[in-house]
Amino acid sequence: MTETAPKLPAPETPPEPEGEVKASFFEHLTELRKRLIQSLLGVLVGMCLVGYWSEDIYRYVMRPVLAALPKGDASLKYTNFIEPFMVYLKVALYGGLFVAAPWVLFQIWQFIAPGLYKREKKVVIPFLAFGTLLFYSGAAFCYFLVMPYAFPALRDIAGPDMTPIIKMEEALSLVLAMLLGFGVVFEVPVIIAFLSMIGLVSADFLAKYRRHAIVVNVLLAAIITPTGDPFNLALMAVPMIVFYEVGIILARILGKKKPAAA
Repeated sequence: MTETAPKLPAPETPPEPEGEVKASFFEHLTELRKRLIQSLLGVLVGMCLVGYWSEDIYRYVMRPVLAALPKGDASLKYTNFIEPFMVYLKVALYGGLFVAAPWVLFQIWQFIAPGLYKREKKVVIPFLAFGTLLFYSGAAFCYFLVMPYAFPALRDIAGPDMTPIIKMEEALSLVLAMLLGFGVVFEVPVIIAFLSMIGLVSADFLAKYRRHAIVVNVLLAAIITPTGDPFNLALMAVPMIVFYEVGIILARILGKKKPAAA
């Protein structure tokens, strides 16, 4: 009688080589570095484009500040000879960032696009166009509708017997913070749409916590706006609430769909 050979144990599946995981990690780091360099180059080109007009740009963005100063001394001060140069250099830097915003958004999209589905990649053009338009709209909204009321309100807080001494650099920092803050806040619909596309949030989740979002938006508006009066607070809070609702609509359209039950 022939003896049957003993069965050998099935070979174990070898674990995934650790080198491949490391390689994938370093590939992502390399891609991230590439996009950061491209973004910085775009900002540098923007700086070169607007650098020549830095003084003119500074005088233009300072108009709401100058309009709020006393009529007898409507001028900004500087305390050392290097300050005007640094101020105009800062204007060139932020002006370059402002001009290069579409390019920077495109680089962000190029970094995250490989992890998205084909349907999601098709919205790259609307993503860039809508995001850029909202960023510029937020800055314009701040400059033309918020600043003309905010700075006089801040001036009146001190009282009629107080005289402001406003430095060039301090005024620029406040104006730039407000412009960038409003520009970023106006990006809320784009941010929500992106988070819904990758499945981090859903329209139902956003709608469920709508009341909480309203409270958070009002608190953020109170922090971003430099004055505490209800009018300026409403100028910031109302668009934030509206954009949150727009984000819910975009999340319903672009968000990941739940798989149908079998």
